[in-house]
Amino acid sequence: MTPELLASLLRPGPLSSSRRRSAAGRGRGRSNAMLTVEPRRGGRPSRLATIQLQETILDVATELFLTHGYGATSIEAVAAGARISKRTFYHRFDDKADLFEAVVRRLIDRWLPPFEAQLAEPVAIDALLLRTANQILAVALSPPALALHRVLVAEAQRFPQLIQLVNEAGAGKGVDRIAALLERESKAGSLAIADSRFAAEQFLNMVLSVPQKRALGFGEIMSPDELARWTSRTVALFLDGCRGKTSPTAL
Repeated sequence: MTPELLASLLRPGPLSSSRRRSAAGRGRGRSNAMLTVEPRRGGRPSRLATIQLQETILDVATELFLTHGYGATSIEAVAAGARISKRTFYHRFDDKADLFEAVVRRLIDRWLPPFEAQLAEPVAIDALLLRTANQILAVALSPPALALHRVLVAEAQRFPQLIQLVNEAGAGKGVDRIAALLERESKAGSLAIADSRFAAEQFLNMVLSVPQKRALGFGEIMSPDELARWTSRTVALFLDGCRGKTSPTAL
């Protein structure tokens, strides 16, 4: 075989039309495949991821605060439980007090809507206050509410600002709602109340005092039947007092 013949055999010849189409198809396939690859995204997390992280931090903090108390809960423990850095924590909260406030506000945001829904129902005042009393006890005797109460009692002297926070965010709002209801009924003439806010505070104390005290360990816990009788008799006694004659010492 001559060198010229060997070179002619090794030299690539023109592709047939079918081979050109096949090669072109493979080229487009590779090109398209490269275009469909999702690039890795960096930068800030999505809004959903931010919300989920916030909820995770609050879940961990709630468990720690209600189990160990405010003083014994550290930012390091919260960060470790949520699997975040302290830098990430401080990007969302100023300090431990700010975190505790967020925990309390989230709890209250979960507790208030059913309570407010009861007060908005268009029913007679007797039935309305009875339903409200039952809802108050349903919340106050729940494990998270009892745990929060224990924390506040234990930490009140060292951290008095905690009591103020809970009163402003939760109890104060409840008193305001009940006071507005009593004021409306008083103006309508169905109740005789000189100070609606004072009356609202007394109503809450009457409903809560004994059941909550027993649930915290000061006596035998009241059964559902006992609680039902308690709220019924408490509401009746309260309304009997509010329907008396107005006097300088009246509610």
